[in-house]
Amino acid sequence: MPYDTQPTASHFVNGAYLEDTTGEVIEVIYPATGAVIAKVHAATPAVIEAAMTSAKAAQAAWAAMTGTERGRVLRKAADMMRDRNHDLSVLETYDTGKPYQETSVVDATSGADALEYFGGLAASLTGEHIQLGEDWVYTRREALGLCVGIGAWNYPTQIACWKGAPALACGNAMIFKPSETTPLCALKVAEILHEAGLPAGLYNVIQGMGTVGASMVTDPRVDKVSLTGSVPTGRKVYAAAAESVKHVTMELGGKSPMIVFDDADLENAVSGAILGNFYSSGQVCSNGTRVFVHKNIKEAFLDRLAARLQDAVIGDPMDPDTSFGPMVSERQMDIVLGYIAKGQEEGARLVTGGARLDRDGFYLQPTVFADVTDDMTIAREEIFGPVMAVLDFEDEADVMARANDTEFGLAAGVFTRDLSRAHRVVAGFEAGTCFINSYNDAPVEAPFGGSKMSGVGRENSKAAIQHYTQLKTVFVRMGDLEAPF
Repeated sequence: MPYDTQPTASHFVNGAYLEDTTGEVIEVIYPATGAVIAKVHAATPAVIEAAMTSAKAAQAAWAAMTGTERGRVLRKAADMMRDRNHDLSVLETYDTGKPYQETSVVDATSGADALEYFGGLAASLTGEHIQLGEDWVYTRREALGLCVGIGAWNYPTQIACWKGAPALACGNAMIFKPSETTPLCALKVAEILHEAGLPAGLYNVIQGMGTVGASMVTDPRVDKVSLTGSVPTGRKVYAAAAESVKHVTMELGGKSPMIVFDDADLENAVSGAILGNFYSSGQVCSNGTRVFVHKNIKEAFLDRLAARLQDAVIGDPMDPDTSFGPMVSERQMDIVLGYIAKGQEEGARLVTGGARLDRDGFYLQPTVFADVTDDMTIAREEIFGPVMAVLDFEDEADVMARANDTEFGLAAGVFTRDLSRAHRVVAGFEAGTCFINSYNDAPVEAPFGGSKMSGVGRENSKAAIQHYTQLKTVFVRMGDLEAPF
């Protein structure tokens, strides 16, 4: 990895890089080769305490600033991220294995969008005036205090900003713990924020496994926890936060449906299925991995899909021509191989792919199963890899019932030329984020999040402001106050 793109220590605390080599060593492995490219140390109790103390010390003064002043810092950081997009994209590729073709247009740019959007919104955070005759009530929208962000490994730069930007815009401090699988990118986000003028202590990044996250979630000084991760992790974090009644945002997993009606534009539907299953090598929480295709067009859909997948360029993620990269880790690759074996055992028809590539790194072929039934494991459980399950349907009411028959409710999509049907179907989806003739768009202006086991709360948009602030109500009596004695 080019030296100038690397963070210089394991943690970023109180405005500076911080190292404590007594913490457990975490190896950073480049998914394209399996080589160790960096090592960081898990946060010790001393590092965690330094992060907590500096965050608490800095937060009140930051909250007391005007929204315009806070927003100016975030907008400057956004400009800096865009100026450094190449280096940040290279780091993201080394951290995750995602192709540079993808990281250069999605990851740091999406993070910059969040900083710019919430930077612009910061000055507009106002309360409400409620007239009650001659008396009146006003509300104040106030910061929560200290927020903890816990990230996933698939979008380390983006998640660091999706959580940090609204938290900071609202006057909070944040301590962010990236996934131990992808620990590098969030450090550069912290570095840029500080360079842009963010006072020291307001955005700290510390490394570690679940124990580090757990110690912060249960700390009485923490007011809010925002997690992106799996449902099992979400259950634990939500329960721990509930002990001290902390605010929470949970962005968890999914097994999202994508319904393709027989009047759909076939090329667009295949594009949606590719984006919803193979972008980031399938490692996206909102992916539409249950693709319900009308029987009338199923074989045409599968033929076109198989042909399009031949155009995937699998190779060195740093090559701009590469469009499909490795899995993030050997462990994740093995999990996905287990699901592929399960799909074959349970009788699904393997249309294409299904094997590990004979090369260094953690590469799997893009894999498509057809003739999948609702009770198969690959149709029930989140795989988080490049595996698509294609299911047949004929009737709209039937496919809607099947689409919603899942504990998850993160995303859902429909492809059809019938506009009435499109809106009827999305109204019927039990999912928080839906798409019509598209899939996996995530503009910062739009709320993102799920229902059922897929989470609670929303990220992005004005909705995120509600999750990083609390309302204070003030009743003002203009006349004399009566009492019974």
